[in-house]
Amino acid sequence: MTGVSGGAGELLEPLAAVEPGDRGATRIADRVVAKVAARAAREAVGPLHPDAARPYATVVVHHDAARVSVHLELDYPCDIGARCGQVRHQVVQRVRALVGMSVPEVAVRVERLHLAAEYGARHGRTR
Repeated sequence: MTGVSGGAGELLEPLAAVEPGDRGATRIADRVVAKVAARAAREAVGPLHPDAARPYATVVVHHDAARVSVHLELDYPCDIGARCGQVRHQVVQRVRALVGMSVPEVAVRVERLHLAAEYGARHGRTR
């Protein structure tokens, strides 16, 4: 906010308070929210199988709400439902904390399961 100055450090007009609606707004790009969601999913999944791709996310933002779809690969055997629940919880918490948006929906899509090496060896399976 600026005022008109007489040059000697004094203001000729007082500074007017700008209404909150007139100040402008900050818009966070969908791809930024998607990166935050993907990182949160990566944190929730933990160490990945060497052949696994990193989790990625797609996001649709409407006003202050983000609908997120996370795509990931998991080790097998594992409790797939519990792991997906952890991912949902972590994505909601991190997006809310870092971006300030609500997340009413997180769809987790498990694209691929990777057989754990020790499980395959114990059950006579080889690659």
